[in-house]
Amino acid sequence: MVTTRPPRHRPDSSGSGGGAAWLERWQVPLYLASLALGAAVGYLWPAGALGFGTAINPVLMVLLYATFLGVPFARIRAAFADVRFMACVVVLNFVVVPLVVFALSRPVAFDPSLLVGVLLVLLCPCVDYVMVFTRLGGGDAGRLVAASPVQMLLQMVLLPLFLWLFAGGAVVAAIHWAPFARAFLLLIVVPLVLSVLTQQLARRQGAARVVMRAMESAMVPLMMGTLMVVVASQFGHVAAQFGLLVRVVPLFVGFLVVMPVLANLIGRLGGQPVVIRRTLAFTGSTRNSLVVLPLALALPPEMALAASVVVTQTLVELLGMVTFVRVIPRLIRQRPGPGQDVRAIGG
Repeated sequence: MVTTRPPRHRPDSSGSGGGAAWLERWQVPLYLASLALGAAVGYLWPAGALGFGTAINPVLMVLLYATFLGVPFARIRAAFADVRFMACVVVLNFVVVPLVVFALSRPVAFDPSLLVGVLLVLLCPCVDYVMVFTRLGGGDAGRLVAASPVQMLLQMVLLPLFLWLFAGGAVVAAIHWAPFARAFLLLIVVPLVLSVLTQQLARRQGAARVVMRAMESAMVPLMMGTLMVVVASQFGHVAAQFGLLVRVVPLFVGFLVVMPVLANLIGRLGGQPVVIRRTLAFTGSTRNSLVVLPLALALPPEMALAASVVVTQTLVELLGMVTFVRVIPRLIRQRPGPGQDVRAIGG
């Protein structure tokens, strides 16, 4: 799923002044308020759904451009310096998660639209607001920032393969790939290329650095606006199809329950300390829903429900992350050694 990230040069901005610092400090409740506002607008003004739907692509393009600006693509080489951490991240998100997703998706395998929606959203690890929740939950957000280019590139390459393996050739063949490819090009490739060019120019051009700072400061409002627009545009569809969509809610909840346990296990097997195991719990549980939403919206009409599935996952996940920032530090903590008082160990 997609939003803001922690400041690049300071671990915590809770003590800094200004509007940007206030937004960052209160971003989680602000996101929840945006979801509630979008739902209220969608319910009270159903005629506005078409207008909000038209606004989704432009808003997402700006949001994803700002999001990708925070992904340090120049640090891909550095991400591999910590081989054990990168191995844990890759195994968790691209071996363990697909196996879990395959098992969880079987109850909706009878419905191609539900199945493709579940696969699209759960197979892609988040590269943006996962940083925020990782920091709030006692993990190492900086490690995820360094690993995010690798995760972004791997999911782009592997998603078509996983769709073919898990949904089957018939379902994949039913997808009209031309609009799907256009959405991928317009809403992912273009912002991605522009963000890389902006990062390159920022090394020499002051104007590019100003753009990067402005986009970073605007991340919370951009995310709030995107969440509101997406929910307002899709609320009618979600409400109308609630009887079907309710079937995917237990799958998304189950994913959030299972993944921190498996992430902690992978971290232990990889010899990782507590802070890294917490980091793995967040990256293994948080999905790239707003990045894949444009792809879901580009699916053929018979699979239109997939976009509502993605929105449903966003709602479940954000509520889950608010819980995680309290639960993960208690679930994954340092075990007391001989003679130590467990109350003295916070992890």
